[in-house]
Amino acid sequence: MGDSVQRCRWVPPDDALYCAYHDTEWGFPVAEDTRLFEKLCLEGFQAGLSWRTVLGKREAFRERFAGFAIDAVATLGPDDVAAMLADSRIIRHRGKITAAISNAGIAAALREEFGSLGAYVWGFAPDPPARADPHRVSSPEATALSNDLRRRGWRFLGPTSSYAFMQSVGLVNDHEPACFVHAQVAAARAGFQVPA
Repeated sequence: MGDSVQRCRWVPPDDALYCAYHDTEWGFPVAEDTRLFEKLCLEGFQAGLSWRTVLGKREAFRERFAGFAIDAVATLGPDDVAAMLADSRIIRHRGKITAAISNAGIAAALREEFGSLGAYVWGFAPDPPARADPHRVSSPEATALSNDLRRRGWRFLGPTSSYAFMQSVGLVNDHEPACFVHAQVAAARAGFQVPA
């Protein structure tokens, strides 16, 4: 990247895509249902792989999964699955693909029950907010979110993936305190309106 800013240590400084994701997206609070659903799906695709792999394929995932619009994903059928399995631009794992489609139906039901997917997800935010810990891989709240989603039939989201999701969409701020983004995320969280 050639810049001199201090980022979290997990960010490769010479990876422009990763730096942009870290600097402008990771940890900033998200309320919008489509973005939350996308992140939940992509965390499922990441299981067993690196986030960098998923990040590099995100645009192709968005194309194949109708921009992660919940209702559109829920209507995808066998022909769509077959096309995805033939598309090397995404992670071609039948179980993860079919899980994302069935999970869309669950997301739609959560939206109906809670008013929005955001209202449901943000109900699991720690209170008071947890102190930043870049080495944490789960939390009681992440385990509760994972368990509740699994009880509802959600697939491919264990406690570790659930915590990674919470980090990425701002339910916790795990930017290292010395990272230049930490204060930006803290300010965004302070002004954030939790979805009702």
